[in-house]
Amino acid sequence: MREFVLTRSQRYQLRQQLKHTQDASLYRRTLALLELDKGKPLAQIARSLGVTRQSIYNWIDAYTLAYDPLGLVDAERSGRPAVWTPELQELLQKLLKELPTAWDYPAVNWTVPLLRQQLATWDGRWLSEDSIRRRLHEMGYVWKRKRYVLPPDPEKEKKKTHSPAA
Repeated sequence: MREFVLTRSQRYQLRQQLKHTQDASLYRRTLALLELDKGKPLAQIARSLGVTRQSIYNWIDAYTLAYDPLGLVDAERSGRPAVWTPELQELLQKLLKELPTAWDYPAVNWTVPLLRQQLATWDGRWLSEDSIRRRLHEMGYVWKRKRYVLPPDPEKEKKKTHSPAA
């Protein structure tokens, strides 16, 4: 690899980006370029940032296209399609308004595994239990077991220790 050297204005722009960014990925990319400019070995930078050397080469290429610090910003990506369709959300709300016995489950209350099983009958996709829990949390549902509370002790007054009179 040829030596990576920045001009004074490029270095200033990257330092400003490093100083003001809130994005961890952008911070890491900017830091890698500044460290390279200082003369640190690429393999050492890759190790310290927890990335591959190829990633750093890719960042160099992205930056040197226009020598613009914003060239290091992540591009928008569509990502994975949402699992929760409006119809599935509506079914979940309908299920929560009814008892599991209405759907031929021998249970008094809905549990996440039961909800998962019933939601899978809708379109055949098995949602993860964590996904269902997150959705329930977003809907404001709280699930905690009831705590057994002991009645107050009628002998409590007799058991109190009294400090000796001074």
